[in-house]
Amino acid sequence: MKNIYSVGQVNNYIKRIFDEDFLLRRIYVKGEVSNCKYHTSGHIYFSLKDETGSLACVMFAGSRKGLAFPMKNGQSVIVLGKINVYQRDGRYQLYADEIVLDGAGLLYEKFEALKRELEEMGMFAPEYKQPIPSYIQTLGIVTAPTGAAIRDIMNISYRRDPYIRLILYPALVQGEGAAESIVRGIETLDHAGVDTIIVGRGGGSMEDLWAFNEEKVARAIFQCSTPVISAVGHETDFTIADFVADLRAPTPSAAAELAVADVSALLERLGRSRYQLSRLMKQHLEDERRRAWQIGQQLGFLSPENQIREKRQMLMEKEEKLQLRMEHLLREKRHQMMLLAERMKGLSPLDKLSQGYSYVADDSGKTVTGTAQVQKGENLNIYVTDGCIRAQVVEKKVIKRADYEKAGNGRTDAGGIL
Repeated sequence: MKNIYSVGQVNNYIKRIFDEDFLLRRIYVKGEVSNCKYHTSGHIYFSLKDETGSLACVMFAGSRKGLAFPMKNGQSVIVLGKINVYQRDGRYQLYADEIVLDGAGLLYEKFEALKRELEEMGMFAPEYKQPIPSYIQTLGIVTAPTGAAIRDIMNISYRRDPYIRLILYPALVQGEGAAESIVRGIETLDHAGVDTIIVGRGGGSMEDLWAFNEEKVARAIFQCSTPVISAVGHETDFTIADFVADLRAPTPSAAAELAVADVSALLERLGRSRYQLSRLMKQHLEDERRRAWQIGQQLGFLSPENQIREKRQMLMEKEEKLQLRMEHLLREKRHQMMLLAERMKGLSPLDKLSQGYSYVADDSGKTVTGTAQVQKGENLNIYVTDGCIRAQVVEKKVIKRADYEKAGNGRTDAGGIL
């Protein structure tokens, strides 16, 4: 027995065959849902069956974004995914990436293809989005003239702003010629000079909304110079127009709220702003008045008249201080002079003479202070308080100082001889 393989080897070989088959990597399979089970892990296990057979399928939790509706047994669906082998059980199954209800499958594929193409062209790029004006006067609407969409837009618009002007372009929004009608409506309102355009309709199936998935409508919105709000279907519905428009609204009613400002809320804000502005202006005026008063006080203080008055007052004060200082200084100097005068008076020769002393000098005017300076017969001049006495030396006698002082007469402070 040659070429014996294990079960795992056989399953692995079959898996490689599936992996290498290009067709099985991305395949659409149509069938009826059966044995549908939602696992606690988030995975969905089910089978697709028709009159000829059954195919095991699984959608992992990470791919659940590709499912827009709850799956139930008996539904006819189209599943996009890949077929591969589950090695452990040795059976093949369909690994689902996207699931759509039958009837919308081909349209959905067409939708995805156009979406990828326009996205690659940059038509969804945020840098091309125009801002929606906060306050508008004229609103253009491209939708059917009858139906809930136009009624909702009108009711909400007039409730938010009774003065708003609405211009409706009655367009076909479903069926043959709808895309062309929508394009004409966008172009007409763009040339009419409205402030904002709402393009939309009420909810419906994918086939009903298909006009808003046409490339010509997308290009008309992209090329429109007026800001465009798309409002197609319900909140869960997405169309190509939603991606191209400057702003997407989940419903026509929401589009009206986004496009038309609430006048009552605006007036309320204006009232609050007016009150705040008035309060701030009063406060500012009060601050400026106070500042002006302070500046006036400073200017009054710095004025030439006030400066002259201040300087004059300062000079008067300094003059008074100087006068007091001079008087005080004069008193001090006068007292010092009196003391010096008394001291000088004690040293004055005249004062000594008036006390009984005399001054003796020879004929040459030289002061005689001792007996050794004169000779017998020499003439002397004796000066007293009222004149000079001429005398002649008839005798000289040396007297000891103690005896002289005891005698108390006959000698002057200058040392003259009587």
